[in-house]
Order: sequence, then structure tokens, then C-alpha cells
Amino acid sequence: MNQRIWNLRKESFEAKPAISIERALLETAFYKAEYGKHPLPVLRAMFFRHLCERKTIYIGPGELIVGERGPAPKVVPTFPELTCHSAEDLRILNSREMAHYTVAEEDIATYEREVIPYWQGRSMRDRVFAHVPQEWRDAYESGLFTEFMEQRAPGHTALDGMIYETGLNELKARIADRIARLDYLNDPHAATRADQLKAMDIACDAVILFAHRHADLAEQMARAEADPARKAELLHMASVCRHVPANAPRTFHEALQMYWFVHLGTITELNGWDAMSPGHLDQHLAPFYETGIADGTLTRDAAKELLSCFWIKVNNHPAPPKVGVTAKESGTYNDFTQINLGGLKRDGTDGVSEVSYLILEVVDDLHLLQPQPSVHVSSQTPDRFLKAAARVIRKGYGYPSVFNTDTVVMQQIRVGKSVEDAREGGTSGCIETGSFGKEAYILTGYLNVPKVLEVALNNGVDPLTGKRVGPETGDAREFRNFEELYTAFSRQLEYVVDLKIRVNNYIERMYAAHSPAPFLSVVIRDCIENGRDYYDGGPRYNTNYIQCCGIGTVTDSLSAIRTHVFEQKKVSMRLLLEALAANFEGHEALRLRLWNKTPFFGNDDDRADNIMRRVYDSLYNTIDGKPNTKGSVYHLNMLSTTCHVYFGKMLGATPNGRYAHLPESDGTSPSHGADRNGPTAVVKSLSKMDQIKSGGTLLNQRFLPNVLAGDADLDKLVRLIRSYFAMNGHHIQFNVVDTETLRKAQATPDEYRNLLVRVAGYSDYFVDLDADHQEEIISRTEQELG
Repeated sequence: MNQRIWNLRKESFEAKPAISIERALLETAFYKAEYGKHPLPVLRAMFFRHLCERKTIYIGPGELIVGERGPAPKVVPTFPELTCHSAEDLRILNSREMAHYTVAEEDIATYEREVIPYWQGRSMRDRVFAHVPQEWRDAYESGLFTEFMEQRAPGHTALDGMIYETGLNELKARIADRIARLDYLNDPHAATRADQLKAMDIACDAVILFAHRHADLAEQMARAEADPARKAELLHMASVCRHVPANAPRTFHEALQMYWFVHLGTITELNGWDAMSPGHLDQHLAPFYETGIADGTLTRDAAKELLSCFWIKVNNHPAPPKVGVTAKESGTYNDFTQINLGGLKRDGTDGVSEVSYLILEVVDDLHLLQPQPSVHVSSQTPDRFLKAAARVIRKGYGYPSVFNTDTVVMQQIRVGKSVEDAREGGTSGCIETGSFGKEAYILTGYLNVPKVLEVALNNGVDPLTGKRVGPETGDAREFRNFEELYTAFSRQLEYVVDLKIRVNNYIERMYAAHSPAPFLSVVIRDCIENGRDYYDGGPRYNTNYIQCCGIGTVTDSLSAIRTHVFEQKKVSMRLLLEALAANFEGHEALRLRLWNKTPFFGNDDDRADNIMRRVYDSLYNTIDGKPNTKGSVYHLNMLSTTCHVYFGKMLGATPNGRYAHLPESDGTSPSHGADRNGPTAVVKSLSKMDQIKSGGTLLNQRFLPNVLAGDADLDKLVRLIRSYFAMNGHHIQFNVVDTETLRKAQATPDEYRNLLVRVAGYSDYFVDLDADHQEEIISRTEQELG
């Protein structure tokens, strides 16, 4: 790490997240003047251009990659058209200990005076909650599910290689050609398409203008710069910003800056938390790297320096602050930019290059919060690359996570994508599968599967609130066998999924009508040709996901009931329900029996694993193929992010011996402490899930540092990953940290500011987590490799 990168990293690491109200003020004034005068897509594009013309821009000392979403590093705007924070919200953000955002009191006063009065009742969040039926609200407030789109832009978006081959001027030419081919005689949607295409054209101009403003600033700074070396850098940066994104990049530097301007455009236009990602960055950059090395215009060290600058630039962008249930389910600064490494190229050849190894070196040097790398392993991936990733994993940053390319490809082919598009796809956000640059794959919210069982055990009533949140499916005390219980569970599941999808589909149409994203639509294939927005069916593929949480907890709970109530008949259902209602107070002997004498998922025990498969099949059959409003369907994935902690708080004691309000199991991981036979047994259990039928699964494993200390230990880790992937596993990730270190970090957080841990589909600084999330990580089973 050279001095420039050390300085930039230090500035980024030490900068405190803050809120800027500049965007909100510009947007409010613009909407007051222009709303109702233009078609909505055109209005959105005009505001985007207005913003790119007027927002504060920043070039910091030593930077080589330029551009910020806010006026300075770690400063984030608000998006009042999505969520209009109240003055109380802003004061809470300014005062809370975890996920703190600095907000000046004078800015809060200005917000209260200028922004809030206009957007109250107009924001997407207000529109959603004004529409939803009471039964949806009751289920939502009980913790049966969450809703992603109630305060942030939908989707987890990743790009393909188009922007490295095609500049925005060429895309504007394609837009003009499509406008010229509109058929007003035979196409009843021609006028609507014309509005959308006009908006796309304006959005292209906005981002080109934004880049040129950076060129102007760099030239201005160069004129005042005394250091000849820095003056030359500023002038070169100006030339880069003049060329991209208007034109396709020609060099490694231009390629990185090209992506960054596009990334900024999408997260400035309409981003409440959209996990924008470059996709296979190493594959996109490899041709530029190889050309530069061959012609002598680039060195390996220079490329690594530019990648480091880019990495730090992404780290400068914390997620916009969240409120309400969304803040409870995910309190993190991480904006979920996942960068895929390795995998397959479109033609089916291995995607690993020298750039892949360079990026692993960069993440090891910097170990910042974001962006977060993932390595994608196919049957063609060399073990040398996987072992290089394992060397980073054992450092204990929680990344890179590891994905099975062959499974990811099969998951996409199963739902109708071409083989080539599937190979070019991958994962974004946490673990979500999609076709990069061609798909809107929208996450609609989490489903609390253990809560569904709790409601079934209480005849459709949430025992924590006393409210009816599901149909009457029978008094559990009168169930004569396990099948009657499972039938009740299935009926509750069908009800809650249908309730969620009905409202999801309404919200989906609201975004298409009120919050189109014309610039994002430009860089996703087929939106121009279709003349339709990203949120309105414009992309080649349009998928909605429901993320299912807690399969370990619900499996173990069903296994406990089947074993002790219906098979051994040692525990009556009446006694079990009394114990659950009392949170096992006065029933400790029963709790220990349930905890110690039940077949649990994660131990390669078919008694439990067959229940897991049955629950998974029920989720699949209930969700998969349900229609969305864009001509496509819903699928499931098995992801919790950190929602398993929030869902656990909304869940009483469970039949597997878990106390009320503790976290439920995360992703597809076993319940905390239930996996007692080592990591091989865990992956064997999980291999019994048909993961190809999902849009992604998440498996957390935790090792003690000494387990991966030697080179031979890394070989064992590589074999574990290869073995799991040979059984069609989708994903696996590792924490490598001991409990003693985590307890010390709790006691003296200032001494452990750099301690990264894997939380869910992302890593976070341990000391930035609240106590519940810290304890959840500590409670994970410490595994050893045989």
C-alpha cells in the first residue's frame, strides 16, 4: 500500500457518515415548479439533469477516481420521494449510538420547513401505507414479513459489459433510432414509449454533464496546483472525464471511471438502497489491463493503485438511512455493492484473470467495509485461485464469500434464461442470483417462516399481540397427528404469501407509475428497444423474489413436535403450548429435553433433514410461479441478511427449545448451536435441499483462527468448498474469529475498530453492530476441519 492509498484509506475509514439535505432541497424546489407539466418519466429525467447540473461536486487530495453521491465522502443525501424523514427521524439518526448519521440542527429545521410539508402524503412510503389493507398491516406489524419497497427503490441491480463497449453518446443514438421506429398507427403504447425514450435521452445528457463538471473542476484545480506531478494527474483525470462516460473507455483508468460515473448516476437518480454492482468487474477490466500491460501504458502497480482508489471510493458511500421496521431489520452502513470474481465468461471459458488476483490483493490490503468481493467457483476454476481466496478468508474479514458458478448458471436456466445470459450473470446484494445487465430482479421482502408455524400453533392468532393474522386452522391441542399440524402450517403459509404478493404487486405498479428510473433503464439491456422503464418490464428478464428466513428454526421446531408429541408421545401438545407461552419458565426440564433429544437440521440426520426438504418444497410450491405485474413471476430465495434478528424479536419461544425473542436461524444455516457434528455434516444436510430451484441460499460457518493456520488447513477448506459445490450448494461464507476476541471487542471497542465479521450476506465492523447482532455472531457454532 503506497502513501496515496494509505492516506485515502485513512480518510475514508475515519470519516463519519452524515446526511446532506442538498438533494432534497433541489428536488423539492424542482417538483414545486415542474410537477404536472411533464410526463412522469420526463419529469424524473429533468430533475436528474437539474441535480447533475447543480449538486456540489468533490475531488479530494490524491484521488484518481472521482465522484461522490453527496458533497463529500461518507455524506449521503435523502430521497424524500421514497421516504420523507420526519424531524424526529433525523434527530434519532443524529443521536443514536448504532448506525449514527450526523445531521446539523439547522438542516433539520430547514428540512422541517422546506421539505417535509411538500412530500407528506406524496412519498412512496406514504402512498404504500395509505393503501394497504388492515390485514396486511396487522401481519406486517406482527413480524410475519417485511416489505422492501415501502421506503427504498426496488431491485438488486448488476451490470454486464455493455458500458465498456458503448458510451452514452452511442446509447443516445440507439434511443433516437428507437424513437424514429415508433409505430403510432399499430402500437397503442407508442406515446408512452416515446415519453420513456425521451426521458432516457435526457438522463444520458445528465450523466455526461456531471462528468464534464468534474473535468472542469480538475482543470481548475490543476491551474492552482504547485506540485507538477499532481498537476499532471489532475489534467489526466480531466481528460478521462471528458471521454467517459460519453464514449466507450479505451484504458484501464477510463474503464474504472466509466463504471463509477454510471454507478453514481444510478444511485443518485433513485436509490434508497439498491445494491448497485458492477457484476464481473475482473472480467470487464481484464482486456484493458492486458492491453495496457502489453503496450507499456500500464504497470501492475499502477493498476493496483487505481483499483485501490476505486475500492475506497465505493467505501465512501454508506447506505442512505432507514426508518421504521426497515431500520430494525437492517441497521448497517453497507450499501451492498458485491463484486463477482472468477466464474465463467459468456462463452463458457474460465473467467479468472490476473485482475482477479489483483483485486484479492487489494481487498486484503484495505480490508474496508465495502465493496465486498465474492469468488465464483466453477468446475473450470483453478484451485490456485480458490486457495488465493482462502488466504484472504483466513484473515478474518468475513470475505470473500464463495459461490458455486455451476449452480448459479443452472438456477437461471431453470427459469428460462439463455445459457449465455446465465453464464454472464452471477450474484448481487447478498446471495441473489440474476442475469447481469439484462434483468430487474426485485427483492420484495423477508418471510418469517418460524412465525408462520407459531401462528398455526395458535389457530391464526399472533400470541404476542393477540391479533388474528391468519385463518382459523384448528386448535393445535386437538391435532391427532403430525400431518394435521403440517396441513395447518401449509394453510397459514399460503395465506400470508398470497397477502404479501397482492400488496407487492400494487406497490410494483406504483413504482412504474410514480418513480421510473430512466438512467438505470439506459444501461439495462432491452429497455431501450422495448421503450419501457426498468420498473415497468423493460429489461429482458423481470423476476421478483421473496426471501425466506429461519428454515433451521422451523425445521427443528417441527422435528421436536413430531418426535416428542406425536412419535414418542412423551409430551402433550397442551403442555408444550403452555411452556412456549411461559417462555419455558417453570418448564426447564422440558426445554432441555427438546434441545438435547431432538433430531436437528445440520447434522446429516435424515429425520430432521427430510422435514427441512418438506418445508422448502412447501415454500417453493407456494411462492414459485406466482405472477408479478411485468409478465414474469415470483421465485424464492433463502436469505435473511440480518432480519433473522428482527424476526426473532417478533417471535415467542419455539418448540426446539429456543427462548422467546432470541434470533432465529439465518439464511439456510442450522439453528444456533444445533449443528453438532462439524461442517461436513452441515453441508451434507444442506445438500438435501434442491438449491437449483431457488434464487440463492446462504450458509454461514465459523472457524477458530488456528483451524486455518497452516497451508494444509487451507487445502482442507478448499476441499470442503469443492465437496459442497459438487452437491449443488449455492454459497458458503466464513467467520474466522474466536469468542475471546469478540468479547474483548465488546469490552474495548475503540481497540477493535478494524475488526470485520461476516454478519449475513455482507461483512460489517463488529463494534458497529448492536448488542443483539454481536451476540448472534458469538452464538454461532465454532467449527473444526477434519
